[in-house]
Amino acid sequence: MHATERMSLSRVNPAPETTWQAQYRESITEIGTLCEALDLRPEQLPVSDAAARQFPLRAPKSYVGRMQKSTPQDPLLLQVLPHAFEEQESIDFVADPVGDLKSIKSPGLLQKYHGRALLLATSRCAVHCRFCFRRHFPYSSQNPRTDAWRTALGEIARDASIEEVILSGGDPLVLSDQELGTLGRQIQQIPHVRRLRIHTRLPVVIPARISAGFLDWVESCALSVVVVVHINHPQEIDHELRCKLRELSATRCCVLNQSVLLRNINDDANIQVALSEKLFDAAVLPYYLHLMDKVQNASHFDVEESRACSIMKEMAARLPGYLVPRLVREEYGEPGKTPVFV
Repeated sequence: MHATERMSLSRVNPAPETTWQAQYRESITEIGTLCEALDLRPEQLPVSDAAARQFPLRAPKSYVGRMQKSTPQDPLLLQVLPHAFEEQESIDFVADPVGDLKSIKSPGLLQKYHGRALLLATSRCAVHCRFCFRRHFPYSSQNPRTDAWRTALGEIARDASIEEVILSGGDPLVLSDQELGTLGRQIQQIPHVRRLRIHTRLPVVIPARISAGFLDWVESCALSVVVVVHINHPQEIDHELRCKLRELSATRCCVLNQSVLLRNINDDANIQVALSEKLFDAAVLPYYLHLMDKVQNASHFDVEESRACSIMKEMAARLPGYLVPRLVREEYGEPGKTPVFV
């Protein structure tokens, strides 16, 4: 994207005075602060102190600002609220639902599928989604940053079958532009790697993360860059995020969205249709709609497969094919994501 184009977009939606790093640091981490921001009383919310201790609350103010005030059932609030339902246990819900620990090649490097390797670039996230399939992951022992990713990158360099490196986490965009640039240059030096994929939710909750420095890095990267954002509900896409995603899509990278089907949040055909339409308006294509990974303490988000297929059938009847995401589940040992609705 030319500098003049970026300037025109910034005039449409002026950049905030604070940097994205400051917004990250100033995220809401206390229930009382969250309630105050939403005009709610703590007793109106079914909060679990035990859940908050096990997996602390974290939500940037930009994201909280898109929640409806005085609405305990707001779909964005329910994604981050340490809910009393998290104390429920189910035999089908486990700490490692997708077999991450069985897929480790070296600390922070996972390989499940042919030709691709996933690097946990950092353990940190900008938002703590209560349904996160890695909420119990042992990041302390699986942190590749302790040796500046050298061991993980060495493993990738020794395996000529790996053509795509996926940066995940945590959230890889918690890294500064300088750190991201350093890691990107190291990956570029591996001859058989052709693509770099970034899985991130950070720009969704802090749109300012799509900064001029990040856009310049995407433009200059010698690899083909794919950015997969994680947007679950149309309410998450406000004017600022739409403009930022359009800016990103105007660079040389491909921008896709993956989401998770969540009970009482987005398990409705009207919501899913609206999400696909708003994604396209933001120059993002729907990619995957995941059946929720059965992670311990999150069973209250689970949606039955029959309901998911019914939603997909209605979406397929109402949307052009390129706006219908693939409904999938992840199963350890399979060669790829398992299609649920064909």
